[in-house]
Amino acid sequence: MPLIPNQINNYKEWDAIRESIPIFTPLINHIMHKEALPPAKIEELEPGMHAIFKVGDYVVKIFAPIEHSGKIIGKDYERELHGMKWADSCGVPAPKLFAHGTIEDSCDFQYMVMELLPGDTLGNLDETFSYSDKVSIGRKMRELTDNLNVPCENFVSHDILTHALQNPGWREQGYPQSFLNELTKHLQSVQTGDKVYCHGDLHADNVLADENLNLAIIDFADSVAAPIEYEHAYVACALFAFEKPYMQGYFGEDYAIEEILDLCVAWLPIHAWGPDVLEEIGPPEEITSFAVLRERLLEWMEEWDEEE
Repeated sequence: MPLIPNQINNYKEWDAIRESIPIFTPLINHIMHKEALPPAKIEELEPGMHAIFKVGDYVVKIFAPIEHSGKIIGKDYERELHGMKWADSCGVPAPKLFAHGTIEDSCDFQYMVMELLPGDTLGNLDETFSYSDKVSIGRKMRELTDNLNVPCENFVSHDILTHALQNPGWREQGYPQSFLNELTKHLQSVQTGDKVYCHGDLHADNVLADENLNLAIIDFADSVAAPIEYEHAYVACALFAFEKPYMQGYFGEDYAIEEILDLCVAWLPIHAWGPDVLEEIGPPEEITSFAVLRERLLEWMEEWDEEE
């Protein structure tokens, strides 16, 4: 009898079960036994594209089956392994990896068993931070990305511009053809320049803080070799949501809104998670052009820039 009896023929079927503790308990117990690690209570963690659970003092991450997760997502396991090694070599706090491998079952399930780091996500802790805490966090986050974003060889098979053009999220989420036409022209004009290692998904659930505001980074599955602007634009929007104290810490006390606006208009449409993060500025069907994109982003930035 398979450990995961549910039929998984596509990502939609995976998505329907990936947060289920009852469904994944037999597979997780098998992994812990296989790796000679102690069994423990299985608990939920922040959900993502893959199945991730707290098991005692460990985190068990089970990746969507390669055969049903698409060409890009199917490389997440390799990218995460590479990213954790990269972070360690750069002195960036990240979970220690205890074990990894593949379980042949109803599908081939790739997995990792990692250290459970102290603290909580910035998303969960945000309301507990003072203004000065947020400035400090922004400054510490910039130190981490400066260490992480150093030149590297291309370790993934796809090019960021090609992926942006083919990103299914634009059509699936209803962005108009007029916007997509401008996106195509924009991609043809972008100069990518030197590439550095980019985490690629530094949002508020992928950065942890402990009681002393020490930061750590998790989930390297979306990492890519790209210009540094690719990382900074996403950090400004997805991690800090343009909130002034964070931005002051990360970009400097005298950061200029127009410069951040130029950065985000140029690079968020290129980002792999661009269609998702830009939903924050309004319904996708209303983003009919880059001019509208710029206007909506500016409104969001000015709203937070006035906050003290």
